[in-house]
Amino acid sequence: SVPSWHEPHRQLPFVFAGSALAAGGGLTMVVTPVDEAGPSRTAAVAGAAVELAVMNRVENGHGIVSEPFHEGRPGQLLRAARVCTAAGAGLTVLAGRRRPGAVVSGALLAAGSLLTRFGVFEAGMASARDPKYTV
Repeated sequence: SVPSWHEPHRQLPFVFAGSALAAGGGLTMVVTPVDEAGPSRTAAVAGAAVELAVMNRVENGHGIVSEPFHEGRPGQLLRAARVCTAAGAGLTVLAGRRRPGAVVSGALLAAGSLLTRFGVFEAGMASARDPKYTV
């Protein structure tokens, strides 16, 4: 039993889909000429918005089993993920039409996605190890 995954099981697919969309859009911004990367920028910002909104619900909407998302290593990973994702989306909007902005924002979005996945994994493992969440 993994309580921190079980309770938000309806939201987690949206977190991961938004995260994948943000990272995919971000990485294609890095390798696509900026004049042709409009759809990538749109996908990146939309994915980041979905990821941030739904992850907020996962982190705060499930009572005691949401605690592992805020504490210890999972909390650190998810805070870093939130910063990278928000900064990447913001930079995409502000500077994504120029090569340096596209590269930096794409890297931030990919890093945010990776940190989100590891943070959710670590939170689930922490909740499974602690009897407070499983009893």
